[in-house]
Amino acid sequence: MNNFPNKLKSLLLFSFLFLVGSTVLAQKTKAPKEKDMGAYLMVYFKDDTHGLYMALSKDGYSFTDVNNAKPIIAGDTIAEQKGIRDPYIYRAPDGMFYLALTDLHIYAQKAGYRTTEWERDGKQYGWGNNRGLVLMKSPDLIHWSHNVVRVDKDFPELAGIGCAWAPELIYDEKEQKTMIYFTMRFGTEKEKVYYSYMNKDFTKLETLPKLLFEYPKNITYIDSDITKIGNKYHMFYVSHDGTPGIKQAVSDTLNSGYKYDDKWYDPEPVCCEAPTIFKRIGEEKWVLIYDIYCINPHNFGFSETSDFVNFKDLGHFNEGVMKTTNFSSPKHPAVIQITKKEAKKLAKKWNCDIKF
Repeated sequence: MNNFPNKLKSLLLFSFLFLVGSTVLAQKTKAPKEKDMGAYLMVYFKDDTHGLYMALSKDGYSFTDVNNAKPIIAGDTIAEQKGIRDPYIYRAPDGMFYLALTDLHIYAQKAGYRTTEWERDGKQYGWGNNRGLVLMKSPDLIHWSHNVVRVDKDFPELAGIGCAWAPELIYDEKEQKTMIYFTMRFGTEKEKVYYSYMNKDFTKLETLPKLLFEYPKNITYIDSDITKIGNKYHMFYVSHDGTPGIKQAVSDTLNSGYKYDDKWYDPEPVCCEAPTIFKRIGEEKWVLIYDIYCINPHNFGFSETSDFVNFKDLGHFNEGVMKTTNFSSPKHPAVIQITKKEAKKLAKKWNCDIKF
């Protein structure tokens, strides 16, 4: 080694350390099992900032915002439209955390980010009319990489889409890939849910988005959330068949075969959207969350189930057993289980006064 030039020595040493570090990281980022979990992480956003927020919970009932109700990431630092909406978080089998978000600022004109209400003509492309999704990944919930995927640019067939909203993620065990699914419409037609597969680096959609669910009625349906329970896939979504609310469809396969069920699964008399499911640690109980966007201030509703047939109404945040300690008016949530160690590191990062 002493006979090598100094620059070559440094290069060899760097390569060795990189390989060792990569091996250690790979070992550390294998996804933990449910028995290892000790906390819950909620991601959400707010209309007034269009930024990303996080909240922690020890018991799955009381949540505390890690940054005292301020964004942990500002939308104008990661999104083309300078604002994000509809955050979704998932942990892949490799242990990495992935976030998918809508690249859209609905008040961008007022905020001075553009001179028009929308990027394109609202009469031709409808409300919002964005075309981008923000993709992020992290090994530790603290350090995040990000990039924006423009669905219309990646797929010329989709150049005329009117929106790309509310992306979610799930691992396809058969394909051994992460499947992304999101709401999309063509021009001003009805919104429907489509799916595609992500590349290995989580920077690009590999396949042309395809229709996920053949809804039996020609109406809008949006905001799908898929959870595998046993050998069944349970998809909750927003149906606009009357007052918008939450319905469920079940299938034996991930991206096809969902059976229409006309039952409403939320107990609310007003409009709901953004359904999502999380499992209580160590219990055969799941919690369905939905955003009640027709009330002011905004709030979430909660229902608990053990069989996905019967649901117990848990009420709203701070109006029942579900609590917030330091934030209000959240929008469009997603919740995952995390370990106590991960929760402690996240709380320490943001000086959050919550003990695990």
